[in-house]
Amino acid sequence: MKYSGSVFRPPSEANSLIVQITLGCSWNKCTFCQMYREKKFSVTPEAEVFDFIDQAAKRLGTGIRRVFLADGDALCLKTDKLVRILTKLADTFPDLQRVGAYAYEPNIRRKTDEEIRTLADHKLTIGYLGLESGDEEVLRRIKKGCTSEQMVEATRRMQANGMKASVMTLLGMGGAELSHQHAKNSAAILNLMQPRYVSFLTVTPVQGTELADQVESGTFEEISPLHSLQELRWIAEDLELDRSILRANHASNYLPIGGSLPKDKTNVLAAIDLALSGHVPLKPEYLRGL
Repeated sequence: MKYSGSVFRPPSEANSLIVQITLGCSWNKCTFCQMYREKKFSVTPEAEVFDFIDQAAKRLGTGIRRVFLADGDALCLKTDKLVRILTKLADTFPDLQRVGAYAYEPNIRRKTDEEIRTLADHKLTIGYLGLESGDEEVLRRIKKGCTSEQMVEATRRMQANGMKASVMTLLGMGGAELSHQHAKNSAAILNLMQPRYVSFLTVTPVQGTELADQVESGTFEEISPLHSLQELRWIAEDLELDRSILRANHASNYLPIGGSLPKDKTNVLAAIDLALSGHVPLKPEYLRGL
């Protein structure tokens, strides 16, 4: 029972069994991301996946309740193969409640509504979609490979067919130049999406990425910690979400906050304002991470 290379998962999957049904990312071109630079994209043979699941049951027991399908591109697999893996998981772990995976928009686009419903019926009920930004110029610059309109459609289709969407936005992704439009357009797109979960991370240029090279050359100007909070403030004040959980507690963020929207919107804004005014200290750099 072993993993290949570095393994990543969303914070909410901290207690999940991680099963690598693919390795790396088939796109792997986003300027800010170094998660899978070390890997060449490939699909894990089904027999190896099944053997891993069996080994996990022997070592960890059959009481596993949550599973996360790694790496970054699990939903690129054909639906019938995903169903076989999901069925194996359910048969092996009788207490299984939920399976999650990263949801790259082109992979959702290639699946019919019926296929999404089938996956949800087999307990794949949450997909993590990286919006990064709702601004088209930012998306073009970071080489996201899809548009905000396409990601809105993907989120709506996921949620209409039984798969909750957790949508991630990156504070600072527009740099100093596009900061305001990045924030305001991200809020507008999130309002169109109405995702069940909204999460915010702070961009951290990592050595070996195109973004880090842009920072070094001066073509991308990072925003300050306080400016990242101002971006979060701009987004939060514009959010009109009917029933969502907001989380900004990722290790990369300078102020861990969260709440239920719309109920806690006033409290979220007040917490940000306290930090902006200096009444609440920001997380020091040495405690931040990816």
